[in-house]
Amino acid sequence: MKYTIREKVWLYPGETPWHFVNVSKKESQAIKERYGKYHRGFGSLPVMVTIGRTSWKTSIFPDTISGTYLLPLKVKVREKEEILADDIIIFSIKVMPGAAKISKNKASVTKRKKKL
Repeated sequence: MKYTIREKVWLYPGETPWHFVNVSKKESQAIKERYGKYHRGFGSLPVMVTIGRTSWKTSIFPDTISGTYLLPLKVKVREKEEILADDIIIFSIKVMPGAAKISKNKASVTKRKKKL
C-alpha cells in the first residue's frame, strides 16, 4: 500500500544536523498496525520513498515522543529536490515488507546474538 503525506521538514540538532520529516500520526498508526511485525533493528521498516522526481529505498523509524515514524532525508535527495528545513513537502512511501524478516520474539534475537 502506498501512503501520500504532506509534512514539514525539521532538523535534528547536532554537529552534523539530520533533516527529517514525520510520517503523519494517522498514516503511522496504519503502517504500524499493518506492517509492524516486519520491523528490523530499532523498530525500523524498509520503505520506498518518492519526493518529486526522486525515489529511493530507505527506512522509517518509530519515534516514541511524537508517536509517528520518522523519515530521514538524504543530502542528495534534498539537493536534487531543493528541500530545506521548514519546507512543507509532499512525499509518498511504500512499505517493503519483503525486505525485512518477520520479528519473532526477544528470546530468538538473544539466541542469535549468543551464536555470533
